[in-house]
Amino acid sequence: MHILLTRPLEDCSDLIIKFKELGHSVSHFPLIKIEKMDYGEINFNDFSVIIFTSSNSIKNLKLENINKTLKCFCVGSTTEKLARASGFQNVIAADGNVRALKELILQNHNKKDGKILYVSGELISFNLDEALRREGYEIIRIINYSVKHNDEIKDDLIEELKKNIPDIVYVYSENSSKSFLNIIKKYQLIDSWMNTNLMCIGEKTSSVLNEVKWKKIFLFNPGEEEFLLYKV
Repeated sequence: MHILLTRPLEDCSDLIIKFKELGHSVSHFPLIKIEKMDYGEINFNDFSVIIFTSSNSIKNLKLENINKTLKCFCVGSTTEKLARASGFQNVIAADGNVRALKELILQNHNKKDGKILYVSGELISFNLDEALRREGYEIIRIINYSVKHNDEIKDDLIEELKKNIPDIVYVYSENSSKSFLNIIKKYQLIDSWMNTNLMCIGEKTSSVLNEVKWKKIFLFNPGEEEFLLYKV
């Protein structure tokens, strides 16, 4: 099968290798760019818990002054894996859903046990800090990266797609969906996907692309990409 992956290369290089080893043809079409943001000085000793809602929030954080024994909550398995690789020892992960992460925090952290540091990108789909504040938690959110649409799509990649429309496309965020929709409209490819299976993280991600005619749409969590190959 011909598979299109749309995350930044550093986030999907392992998956590209794995799919190629399985005998699939893989195209890489990065839809977004991650840009680091200055979040000022943080006294990490003021906090007893740290929350990460994406792997990018870990990648763009200065980790050398953080006590790695802090209780660490992660939104899903991909973020959890990076947190552990970064040295965090007490990691608890949800299933990829921020609302589920909120419930996990309520179950595993007493509001009297100290302040929470929430590290995230500029755009979020759910106001986790506000939701926890309403539950009585003291929480500080810092924003350490932003997501930009990638407008630097090479012409040869567009020509490659026109000649060989993928059998499967993986899209990982609402922002990525918007970027993908803009690009296929720009290059008059919106009617080319009737034989393509769309794989999306969450309904918000897939709903952006509902105006495109797909063979089927599947929802998945990070880490399930290979499993989805056997459902099409």
